[in-house]
Amino acid sequence: MNKPIVVGINGSERSETALAWALRRASRSRLPVIAVYAVDDRWVSPEFQYQDLVRDAGMKLLQKVQASARAQAPGVEVEIQLRHGSAGAALREASKEASMLVVGAHDRHWLDGGPLTDRALQVVSASDSPVAVVPPTPDTGRHGVLVGVDGSEESLQAVSFAAAEADSAGDELTAVLAVHGPARWVENELPGSGLAETIVEEDRVVLAESVAGLRDRYPDLVIHQRLETDTEPAQALVDAAREARLLVIGSRGRGAFSRLVLGSTAHAVLLHAPCPTIVTRLRDIKHDED
Repeated sequence: MNKPIVVGINGSERSETALAWALRRASRSRLPVIAVYAVDDRWVSPEFQYQDLVRDAGMKLLQKVQASARAQAPGVEVEIQLRHGSAGAALREASKEASMLVVGAHDRHWLDGGPLTDRALQVVSASDSPVAVVPPTPDTGRHGVLVGVDGSEESLQAVSFAAAEADSAGDELTAVLAVHGPARWVENELPGSGLAETIVEEDRVVLAESVAGLRDRYPDLVIHQRLETDTEPAQALVDAAREARLLVIGSRGRGAFSRLVLGSTAHAVLLHAPCPTIVTRLRDIKHDED
C-alpha cells in the first residue's frame, strides 16, 4: 500500500491551509491522507474530571476536519487519528509510516507553550519522512521548483527530490547555491590577486555538479542554476523562492547550510517561508564531525 500523507492538525487557519495543500498533493499522487491531532494530556491526572472532555473536543475537531477534507477532495481517502502527548512526539511517531508529513507554517502566535515555528522545527528535526511546511500563500500565479544546494550528499538528495517534483508537474527547476563566503573580502583585501574569481568559479563548479545527470533522467526538464554570493543563505533562498510553487531544502548540509534543520538558517527559512517548503530526509547519512 502507498504510504499516506500525514497532516498535523491544531484547529488553526494555518493547519487548514496545510490540510488543503496535502489534499491536493494526495489527489495528484493518489495517496491517502491521515489527519493527526495530539491531545497533550501529560499534565492531566487520570482522576481529572475534565480529561474526557479534552479528548472529546479533540475528536470533534478531527471529525470536523474529516468532513471538510472529504468535501474538498471527494476522491481522497481521509483517516483521522487522535494521539496523546506532545504534538512533536505524536507527529514524529506518525512520520515513521508516512510518505510525507505536512504542517502549517509559523503564525506569530503562541499556542500550547511555544511558537508554531519552533514546533515546525521540532517536527522537521525528528521526522523520519520529508516534511512540508505550508504558509498561507496563494497558489495562483506561482510556478517553478527551487532547491537549495551546497555540494553535500544531503543536498544532492534534495536536488533529486526537487527534480522529480518539477518534472512530474511540468515545472522548471532552479538550483540555488547561496554562499556568503570570503570572495568579497578577498576582493577588497587582495585586489588583482584573482583569488576571489577562483573562489567564485569553484562555487560554480559545485553548483553545476549538483545538477549533473538530471538531463539524462529528465530530458524535458528545464534546469536553471543560480549562484548567490552577497546574501546570507536563508535570505537568498527566501528571496529566490518568492514566486516559486515549491522550495526544497536538505535535512542538513555543509558550510553555509551546516545544521540546516536545527540551526538559525532553517529557523529563518521556515519563519519567512514564501511558499510551501519541503525539508527532505530520504536516508540517514553519517557525518565525520558535528
